[in-house]
Amino acid sequence: MQRSRLLLASLAVTLFAAAANAQVQTWNIDPNHTAAQFSVRHLGISTVRGAFTKVTGTVQYDPANPAKTVIDATIDANSIDTRVEMRDNDLRSPHFFDAAKFPTLTFKSKKVEAAEAGKLKVTGDLTIHGVTKEAVLDVEGPSPPIKDPRGNQRIGASASTKINRQDFGLTADSGLVGDDIPITIDLEMVQPTTK
Repeated sequence: MQRSRLLLASLAVTLFAAAANAQVQTWNIDPNHTAAQFSVRHLGISTVRGAFTKVTGTVQYDPANPAKTVIDATIDANSIDTRVEMRDNDLRSPHFFDAAKFPTLTFKSKKVEAAEAGKLKVTGDLTIHGVTKEAVLDVEGPSPPIKDPRGNQRIGASASTKINRQDFGLTADSGLVGDDIPITIDLEMVQPTTK
């Protein structure tokens, strides 16, 4: 009798631990359906918009406990696109991002908090131009998972923040280009298939 109780207790603990671990889900950022958009004021009279079109990384997400979420995202600095080739080349040059020396921008989360319904507040280290500063992302989502036509599970989210470019050593053209840069990252994530 005692042995049966011990066996049942051990089985219950094992199942509980397995269920708890199963809550944390790994999602890969889909670079084909993800972009980091930004805008900047030019001469204080117009807004220039652009995007980094190559975003990769992983998200560890626990729907039952968002605080366990871990985000690790990388943006290819050379993928900048403002629809003007000469401007894009200038932005990739040592004049701005110096993409040859600093080929990536990264974000690594440190703290994730539930905000209002369907939203998260994510604090992490944002590295641009070799400079790391803390940034807070306001996140809408993630959305409920859906299956794509190939049977892959997918979720989406949108994250926004605002930075001061001077904080990251992007000081060129002061007075011509605004310092405050709103950023929005629209993410689509796919769950790795298990074989």
